[in-house]
Amino acid sequence: MSAYLNRYEWSKSMEKHDLDNHANQLNPEHDAYWQSRGEDERPEDWEERLLDEQE
Repeated sequence: MSAYLNRYEWSKSMEKHDLDNHANQLNPEHDAYWQSRGEDERPEDWEERLLDEQE
């Protein structure tokens, strides 16, 4: 029974990790957003880039 609980807890935490990663990739204030778009990290001029994208 404990192996089942451990597997359940593991899968539950992976789901949260996946959801957190997805949310971070949609958040321009987070490095994951920029990394998912080919950058190494959030650039210094990230706010300006976002404004340029909206135009």
